Amino acid sequence: MTTRDKGTTIGLVTTCLLLAAPLAQAGGKPLPRHYLPDPRETHFSVLHMLTDGGENAEAYFSYDAQRLVFQTTRPPFACDQIMVMPTGGGNPELLSTGEGRTTCAYFTGDDRYVIYATTHLAGPACPQPPDMSQGYVWGIFADYDIVRLDLETGALVRLTDTSGYDAEATVSPDGETIVFTSARDGDLDIYTMDLDGGDIRRLTRTPGYDGGPFFSPDGTRIVYRSHHPAPGPELDDFRRLLADQKVRPSVMEIWIMDADGAGQQQITSLGCASFGPFFHPSGEKIIFASNHPAPRGREFELWMVDLDGTNLERITYSEGFDGFPLWAPDGETFVFGSNRHNSGPHDTNIFVTRWVE
Repeated sequence: MTTRDKGTTIGLVTTCLLLAAPLAQAGGKPLPRHYLPDPRETHFSVLHMLTDGGENAEAYFSYDAQRLVFQTTRPPFACDQIMVMPTGGGNPELLSTGEGRTTCAYFTGDDRYVIYATTHLAGPACPQPPDMSQGYVWGIFADYDIVRLDLETGALVRLTDTSGYDAEATVSPDGETIVFTSARDGDLDIYTMDLDGGDIRRLTRTPGYDGGPFFSPDGTRIVYRSHHPAPGPELDDFRRLLADQKVRPSVMEIWIMDADGAGQQQITSLGCASFGPFFHPSGEKIIFASNHPAPRGREFELWMVDLDGTNLERITYSEGFDGFPLWAPDGETFVFGSNRHNSGPHDTNIFVTRWVE
């Protein structure tokens, strides 16, 4: 069954965790596989490669750190779907419906629910990829809405129902608040809502793209990436692209704010594409991915910086892409996505390691 009412069950996902059949890894070799990091990657112990084949990214820990939920593009699916697997490795299992495109899955505090964004409520087909003829852009699909999946019953509840993009949702450490990005008011801004989709509050209002938010370990602050185009041609270009469900992510900086939206503060000024920020377990540093120092380059590494923007430290040294860094709630287990040791030229895989201070 389906409904347009927010906060109402829209169906049962029969591919939920307890019912899903395991899906085979694409690479063929046994997983997990284990690698030593580059000698310069001094914060990493042994790297455990959990996936092989396709695009696997945005892996986020359950609160008990026993599972990872992530998005993946692999056969038989034509576009991203949400899967879950043990943190120690194992066959991924499908959580999403297998229809439409999905993104940005996250566990709630009691690990009973997973929230994610999906386009399948508007139709089973994958959205058309954005036209790259005017340069590299991201698709900001208006059909994305945020849903909540009950891992015990398979019940799927719709949390947002707007005519614009709703996605990039994560959950506060106390499990009470969802922070997300939305275009509902004509711009790309950050909002909060409760776990039932109510009490929606807008936190950012500067024209541009504020997105990718995560709470600090104590829940008092939010880190996010932002691009605020200058008034004139740059802002006009941003608005033209947004009306066509696209953004140009060539320059993004890292910002923080209080959990209520006050105290918005820019942390980086690198002039590059910096994204995927996450608080260090101490709450005093931020890790993120960036193509710094080459703003037109496609080499993305992990970097860490103090909250005042000082002590920028390079974390990874690998050709291609390293991104989507995240610590488990234990503050020691660390996950990220990387092109390293891949089987195909465009593969991105998930790696888990123990963080070393």
